[in-house]
Amino acid sequence: MALALYAHPFSAYCQKVLIALYENGTPFEFRQLDPEHPERARELATWWPLQRFPVLVERGRAVMEASIIVEYLDLHHRGAVRLLPDDHAAALEVRLMDRCFDNYVMTPMQQIVGDRLRAESQRDPHGVAQAHSLLETAYRWLDGAMAARTWAAGESFSLADCAAAPALFYADWTHGIDAEFRHLLRYRARLLARPSMARAVEEARPYRAFFPLGAPDRD
Repeated sequence: MALALYAHPFSAYCQKVLIALYENGTPFEFRQLDPEHPERARELATWWPLQRFPVLVERGRAVMEASIIVEYLDLHHRGAVRLLPDDHAAALEVRLMDRCFDNYVMTPMQQIVGDRLRAESQRDPHGVAQAHSLLETAYRWLDGAMAARTWAAGESFSLADCAAAPALFYADWTHGIDAEFRHLLRYRARLLARPSMARAVEEARPYRAFFPLGAPDRD
């Protein structure tokens, strides 16, 4: 098989790439990183010394960073669902929304979750409070942005939605999206109903016990 993905199904950034692969039914080998397969972690280190995942490998070439992997797939394994539009202005909006979900939803969510994994003496209450505040501000802005859109960058599913789906999925577990943000909640529901995201959620379900804040009995 030409494509191999080093990833874990519970990882938000890995889900971002998995959604892109599932959207177009792109064949690939899932080289899951876990204690049962230590050789895969060693392989990952040879491809990417920083050992961050996901990493996509094709014919001796490694592609790193989730957004870049999705763009690579759209360029080299294009399917019926175009993840980046040909129109430059439209593509710019897709990339903007992708960065917004990664930087202002995924990043503060991970800061809160990561803090809980620390020893209590090493926790950062001020940083966590800032992260919660950033999420609340991001939710408010995104709610307005989604008022007249079906998907993150307009009426077509794209890279931005691949980013939004896992970001909003875990962020709502971490800092609940208030009912007043109805446009954002409806968008999250549309993402969860999308077959590609639904598949990613089910594949990750066995690992929910590892969520340090406690996974809610929903979704």
